[in-house]
Amino acid sequence: MKFSLFAHMERISEGDDQKQLYDEFIELCKIADDGGMHAVWTGEHHGMNFTIAPNPLLNLIDVARHTKNVRLGTGTVIAPFWHPIRLAGEAAMADIITEGRLDLGIARGAYSFEYERMMPGMDAWEAGQRMRELIPAVKGLWQGDYAQEGEFHSFPKTTSSPKPVQAGGPPVWVAARDPNSHEFAVANGCNVQVTPLWQGDGEIEELMGKFNAACAKHSEVPRPKIMLLQHTYVADSAADVKQAAEELNRFYCYFGAWFMNKREVTQGLIEPLTDEEIAAHPFYSPEAMERDLVIGEPAAVIERLKKYEALGYDEYSFWIDSSMPFERKKASLERFITDVMPAFQ
Repeated sequence: MKFSLFAHMERISEGDDQKQLYDEFIELCKIADDGGMHAVWTGEHHGMNFTIAPNPLLNLIDVARHTKNVRLGTGTVIAPFWHPIRLAGEAAMADIITEGRLDLGIARGAYSFEYERMMPGMDAWEAGQRMRELIPAVKGLWQGDYAQEGEFHSFPKTTSSPKPVQAGGPPVWVAARDPNSHEFAVANGCNVQVTPLWQGDGEIEELMGKFNAACAKHSEVPRPKIMLLQHTYVADSAADVKQAAEELNRFYCYFGAWFMNKREVTQGLIEPLTDEEIAAHPFYSPEAMERDLVIGEPAAVIERLKKYEALGYDEYSFWIDSSMPFERKKASLERFITDVMPAFQ
């Protein structure tokens, strides 16, 4: 099982300097590269200081200048916000600039906050249909002389300009949860990225079951890869485990508030949650975070990740977004590299 880093700029208060946040993001990427991690992933979001990432390709081109070996993945671009010709060309240009290190992750998106602003009136179902139309189009454009008569985009024969460095184009990953998404990804020769969020090991096993079922249904297609994206914190003590669980519980309460899209957002920042609101959440709690996320001292983290490796996951992505101070993120990542990864080599 390979290991990668998943990270964004996180701005949680008006006092956070955006340039400093970006410099810290780059430092984490450099630590991942120097430590022998396989890849760095970053996503696409708009108007949300919670995750600042308006164009992951732009970030990854810069990450390429600061690193030597890591693969550079979009985790993920939001399909409805892209015209296929534009995405094919921009991804191909990024592949050229990064000397063939690009992986292209694509999703339908998740936040109603973004849909309302970027594609008013669109719902999650339409977003998923747009993704299913976009991916074959991008692959076709990389091959060249591809024409489309689609529900959402139609155009005469066109060739991606430029074409990617990687033969056949960068590997494409699909963010999948339901069985239909897994089947679509496998049938179209795409790798799969799954995110259990706070739902624990039962969900992690179930997601692998859906992937295996899709592979069995489409046995004519070579088995793609599957990546597990999960919040991770490697602690230096039992007390540190408890602190991390508290911090990630707060993070998930804010995640849930953004997802529900009911709180006031001013200057890109959500109306702060009170300690009482956090304590009263119906299913987020520090105890649940410690149980269902990968939070622990190195031996406990290794034991848990060995189970995921045994399930068949090809890549484990260390999701570092947590609203923690930078120094705590950095220390956890360094412990992961020095104390956890060697157990898998």
